[in-house]
Amino acid sequence: MDLSAFLDQLWIARIPLLKGLGVSVSISFLSIVVGTVLGVFVGLALTYGYKPVRFIVRGYTDFIRGTPVLVLVLASYYVLSTIGIDLGPFQAGILALSVFCSSHVGELVRGALQAIPKGQTEAAKAIGLTFPQTFAYILGPQALRQALPAWVNTAAEMVKASTLLSIIGVAELLLRTQELISRTFMSLEFYFFAGFLYFVINYSIERFGRYVERKTAVPS
Repeated sequence: MDLSAFLDQLWIARIPLLKGLGVSVSISFLSIVVGTVLGVFVGLALTYGYKPVRFIVRGYTDFIRGTPVLVLVLASYYVLSTIGIDLGPFQAGILALSVFCSSHVGELVRGALQAIPKGQTEAAKAIGLTFPQTFAYILGPQALRQALPAWVNTAAEMVKASTLLSIIGVAELLLRTQELISRTFMSLEFYFFAGFLYFVINYSIERFGRYVERKTAVPS
């Protein structure tokens, strides 16, 4: 490996790589945020919804969790266009990853809520709290502490899944890297560098999770 030649090519390609990194971060961030919000509602429906609602939402989560992310990405981009819903590669990618994320977060929320003793919900009703108030002040904070470690893993999986969007033409980090490799033939060097950047993103997510975990911890 010629380090000086690699550094020269890296400097020349800094703008495409930074743009690709920005796209990867944007897609991952939006997918995690949207998927988490949807996942909270999925978890609530699975735990407290009426039986028909639970049946429908259960079917949704099982189907999505059992479908490969690549299939969801291709379906969002190609299948939806056949029924008149034309999404660009970026929008289709966010839709696919958000749906996939929501199914996993929904299961995390369901498990966390079911681990909370039912007596707390009954006590909240007894003092006149509505369900939104009960969730905001009693159930939500406890569920957050229990689901947070697994949520960090899910968020990291979304970052790694964003690499699949290159197949529908999203100019994220992996696609930019492959374009550079096709021009420079420095596959080992640029793949290693891309892997390092993905590690930095996931490490940042892990540190953020640790920060939130400390802030929400119950004082001993």
